[in-house]
Amino acid sequence: MDPVKKQAQNTFSKNKEAYVNSTTHGNKSDLEAITDWLNPESSWTVLDIATGGGHVAKQLSPFVRTVIASDLTKEMLSNTARHLKELENLLYVIADAEQLPFIENSFDAVTCRIAPHHFPNPDHFLQETERVLKPGGAFVMVDNISSEDDNFDDFYNTFEKMRDPSHYRALKVSEWKELMNNSGLTIKQEIVRRKTLPFKDWAERTLSGNEIINMENFFLNSPAAAKNYFQINEDKGRIVDFSIDEWMVHCIKE
Repeated sequence: MDPVKKQAQNTFSKNKEAYVNSTTHGNKSDLEAITDWLNPESSWTVLDIATGGGHVAKQLSPFVRTVIASDLTKEMLSNTARHLKELENLLYVIADAEQLPFIENSFDAVTCRIAPHHFPNPDHFLQETERVLKPGGAFVMVDNISSEDDNFDDFYNTFEKMRDPSHYRALKVSEWKELMNNSGLTIKQEIVRRKTLPFKDWAERTLSGNEIINMENFFLNSPAAAKNYFQINEDKGRIVDFSIDEWMVHCIKE
């Protein structure tokens, strides 16, 4: 297996419960926006790629016939299935986002939220998404993005990798759009927004002890321009929260 993907399995198997309970991943207004954009029908079968704690799968479950919650990490998927056992129209499949085990034209919609920055080959992910979607099917992706400014791009991807070794790279919107132009997916709507992350919740999801202290010192000692761009909020020498960019995009398979 690709070492990047093996690292992701190791990280998420160890921190599976933290992702179920994450306030960031469980943000209700974000999840409701996905439903609004998709406008799902009761006959639909939906694939949620890299489901993690299953937040999107749970959100869409009441509106569609079936949701396939897929993830690369068996331990993460098993834990999520245990938490969502009352939802009878959720099925769970271990799957690599870049090599999906489904036939062509299988799904009315595909979703993927706060995960593609872990994928080493995002072009393969988009090609696979397009392949398994039915013609006219919808794809909604939400993910952290880096700045079009190379300095902030490097800064962001550096601290994400420090916090989470399974992080591969958050792309710029311009890079995503170039990949989508080659994928057969047409953008219908999109929004770039700021997302504020509580430092403690964010850091403790994957780090402990001195690792958290080192992460905090990285922020405290960062350049003024980076502190301003990422809105790093300090209080008495401690990091309270900071903000990053997030892109939500709705595509259609023509």
